[in-house]
Amino acid sequence: MINESTPDLSGAPAGSLPPRAQAELAGTAWEELPHVCTGRHGVPDTAGILGAVLAADPARRVRAVDDLYRLLLNQEQVFPATAPAALVLACLLDDPRTLAEDRWERRAGRRSLRAELLNWLAAFADIARLDVEDGGGTAQNLTAARTARPLLHDRIADFCDAGDPLVKEAALAATALLLADPALASSVPLYAPAVREALAVSADSYYRWIARERLAAWGEDVTGLVTAEEERRAALDRAGELAEDPFGQDQEQATRWLEEQPEDTAAPERLGHRREDRTAPIPAAPHEPAPEPPVAASGSEVGHCGPWRIARAKERAEWTFTPYVGVGPLHFGMTLEEITSALGEGPAVSSYSHHGEDQQLNYADFTESGIRALFHDDRLGCIAADALTGPQVRLDAAPLTGCVPSHVEEWLVHRTTRPGSLAYSVAGDPVFADLGLAIRSQRAGDVVLTRPLFLLHDWLDLWHSLPSEEWNFA
Repeated sequence: MINESTPDLSGAPAGSLPPRAQAELAGTAWEELPHVCTGRHGVPDTAGILGAVLAADPARRVRAVDDLYRLLLNQEQVFPATAPAALVLACLLDDPRTLAEDRWERRAGRRSLRAELLNWLAAFADIARLDVEDGGGTAQNLTAARTARPLLHDRIADFCDAGDPLVKEAALAATALLLADPALASSVPLYAPAVREALAVSADSYYRWIARERLAAWGEDVTGLVTAEEERRAALDRAGELAEDPFGQDQEQATRWLEEQPEDTAAPERLGHRREDRTAPIPAAPHEPAPEPPVAASGSEVGHCGPWRIARAKERAEWTFTPYVGVGPLHFGMTLEEITSALGEGPAVSSYSHHGEDQQLNYADFTESGIRALFHDDRLGCIAADALTGPQVRLDAAPLTGCVPSHVEEWLVHRTTRPGSLAYSVAGDPVFADLGLAIRSQRAGDVVLTRPLFLLHDWLDLWHSLPSEEWNFA
């Protein structure tokens, strides 16, 4: 029986789990099941993340859910810890504490923790359908993910009739994807009508795509759904063009119509989602050889001083970049205090903005380490490495800091894995959405060198995300 009463979280002990989830957690050898960054300094282990999902502190709950995406489904892959974690999360769904609402990094608007955990399970089920060559993970990890599908289906089924439409849609999305398991094929007729009636008309474009893709796979006619989606996109595109035309007589009407449309709640990386977009890295064509990896500037001569001194290789710390997780000892979601502890130095400059009596941290500069940490809601969301003095951050062993910008861009363009993942800021900086990486240029005397920015999804729009001080950085 699902308890639908509104929870009182004020007295709930942080990280407490219901008995079934606690037994699942305790019965798993997590030390043998790493996630993408297990063991890295400051990065929580899987058991710690799961224990914080029902924490009394809302900020801890939000951070735990963010870590579930970043560490257990990183780059649309599953890891040894992912399937066991999914089974624990499914045991939390009927806990009344999951009715607590909040804003989550991966979705627009407010929704309950229950709805967001179901969204995570839907993302897990989507990846479980992939093959090794699609980049979803190793054969062993994908097999473990598929093995978990029948049990997950049993635990999610009750929520497909939930009174909360956001919970219902998320449960139907997860269920539709789990039914890709041949062992669950007999349940398709039970859920197909609800997928068409609820999911296919959702405001969430990812849910609509799931409905069309699954219904077609089940042999149903989706012509009307495809036509409706094409008409929806055409209308939005046309209205967008009219709204941006300052001299058009229909600008006001188009703007008003766009404002009346329901917000697309799909996760940022899911907007315009297509299964065929999700492919393994594209090999170079025979006539188009892969570019050589970029090479960092050698640095200024020994004894050179002045504002444009470039650190030599041996003077730079060596950091590794993990997309949407972090760089070196820093991982997204850290507080200023946690960053200070990880770096072993305090910020030389801190910038705050004031909202009434409250103040929010915008960014902090750590001059000894050569990085700028940028914040949203006092949590780390963007890291900029100084081109002259910052750490040498590497991706696949290639340097990203203090290089010729065009060389880094060419190398990244070649290795990007998804069509449409490359965009450019208003300043012409390349932004790679599949990596959470932007390459800005920073002056070093008469030359410019790369100043890489490592970003979360909601920072990819540099123009609206970065403070003016970053744009004016010389």
